[in-house]
Amino acid sequence: MGVKTVALLTAGGLAPCLSSAVGGLIERYTEIAPEVRIICYIGGYKGLLLGESIEVTPAMRAKAGLLHRHGGSPIGNSRVKLTNAADCVKRGLTKEGEDPLTVAATQLTKDGVDVLHTIGGDDTNTTAADLAAYLAKNDYALGVVGLPKTIDNDVIPIRQSLGAWTAAEEGAKFFANVVSEHSANPRMLIIHEVMGRHCGWLTAATAQAYHEQLLHKSFAPGFPYDAKRIDVHGVYVPELALDIDAESARLTKIMDECDSVNIFIAEGAGTETIIAQLEAAGEEVPRDAFGHAKLDAVNPGKWYADQFKKRLGAEKVLVQKSGYFSRAAPANAEDLRLIKSCTDLAVDCALRGESGVIGHDEDQSMRLRAIEFPRIAGGKPFNVEEPWFLELLADIDQPKTETLTVAH
Repeated sequence: MGVKTVALLTAGGLAPCLSSAVGGLIERYTEIAPEVRIICYIGGYKGLLLGESIEVTPAMRAKAGLLHRHGGSPIGNSRVKLTNAADCVKRGLTKEGEDPLTVAATQLTKDGVDVLHTIGGDDTNTTAADLAAYLAKNDYALGVVGLPKTIDNDVIPIRQSLGAWTAAEEGAKFFANVVSEHSANPRMLIIHEVMGRHCGWLTAATAQAYHEQLLHKSFAPGFPYDAKRIDVHGVYVPELALDIDAESARLTKIMDECDSVNIFIAEGAGTETIIAQLEAAGEEVPRDAFGHAKLDAVNPGKWYADQFKKRLGAEKVLVQKSGYFSRAAPANAEDLRLIKSCTDLAVDCALRGESGVIGHDEDQSMRLRAIEFPRIAGGKPFNVEEPWFLELLADIDQPKTETLTVAH
């Protein structure tokens, strides 16, 4: 019978790819299958549950290319888990006693959707897989073709998630301004907290991008403002344990020499230790619909600031978070090329009835393909043996510490 209607939705946190991916899908359908009807659910799975959607008109198709220039999502996001019925009821998305999967299936049936394109991280795409499996059991054939959106770059087994390169570049731009605050106070400790719950890729890539920028920057001779003073002095990721005392000794020498220390930390680095301390003190750590601790409440940057301030003799500590700045940017040229190849293949797969998440498959020679949903998972660790990361650590004289030692 073929594909007559497709639906798009974006979900989860923002990434510098959502707007471009929506635009790319619309452009590709318009190019090779203009007869296919396209609708977009507003606000991700929230819009699907509430039946809130818009139809892509000829005028919207003609201008879809403009979406490549924008950040955010043109159709809105939300964090909804269709298998968490209690949370859906609490948020007014379903009624007591309703199965969100049934509600979603009913809406998709009503809208006549043949293929659902989900643009999101592992939670978004595994939720789509749950929905597709439910519909299959109920004799409704729905194709689901996902695109991997996450600035953490931690989706198994996908080599590179859409938007992650841009987020690293934007985080480096962010810190290039923040670092000048060192000149506002003696013995300044600046902590740059980067998003990354389980994976340190974005923190490492952001630090590397910033460090590379300094290599091409000229400094006036004779002034204390030089490359070493504003460089990265420490990079802490979840995949490497941290010896607080040893690092403090190393960083104190840098503070004495440079009058400033600049640290890049992943928000997930040491989070389990921080949460354990908070809960032991009787504090409740709020969690989202997927059971993840809300890291704004955990506040890892402040925790690291408290650990290092006295040890380094810092007169002032500044904690800055680049996450909301970097994740809302438009895609850069490198990401635009990746998005184009992925959206083109996503449409091709949809039209031939192939479901999965589009990405370069690390288990199949990095081939770009529709990866089977059961193989999709989050929390892929950053490979700390990547040559570029080892080179970065060598450049900033940071050893790979092996023992976690946290003083209380």
